[in-house]
Amino acid sequence: MKKIGILGGTFNPIHTGHLILAENARTFYGLDEVWLIPSGCSYMKDASQILPGSVRLRMAALAAQDNPFFKVSDMEVVRPGSSYTYETLDALKKQLPDSELYFIVGADTLFHMESWKHPERIFKSCVTVAAVRDEKGASDLIAQAKYLSGKYNADIRFLPASHIGISATQIRERLKKGESVRYLVPESVRLFLEENGYYTES
Repeated sequence: MKKIGILGGTFNPIHTGHLILAENARTFYGLDEVWLIPSGCSYMKDASQILPGSVRLRMAALAAQDNPFFKVSDMEVVRPGSSYTYETLDALKKQLPDSELYFIVGADTLFHMESWKHPERIFKSCVTVAAVRDEKGASDLIAQAKYLSGKYNADIRFLPASHIGISATQIRERLKKGESVRYLVPESVRLFLEENGYYTES
């Protein structure tokens, strides 16, 4: 079976931290590919603060173009209505019947996934890979993983991850102020953002 990593997110904008996370998961778990899936309409976020899906999809494609193991999917962007993770994973299971899916999340996400729509379908569809940044709170995290494993028969695995102090919020703020975002995002994404004036005051 092929092992396919799935990294979803608003990607508003996609940045170097996302790519490092995807590459770490790929090498640590021997994944054949990692699919980057920009969210469509997120029911958990204020849509007015988010660039259109087509723009975020373009940035993801630019970010992924130098890595032959990365693929970008428009499945959430083109799907009408709110984006739900369980729908995405269900669709991927049908699309990739001979593959094992590895859903890559930040460790803190384990504490929120139960509040997502149909968590039981999410855990049934994939291996959940939680990126752990440091030892702080590790006992709480292990306890939460055990709880979810027991309740949902979830396959939860950890990924040692360096702390990358980059956030999309920080990048948007820097662009608003006219500050450089060089090295915070791939160079192709930086040029795209600056050429189009995205996230600037004007």
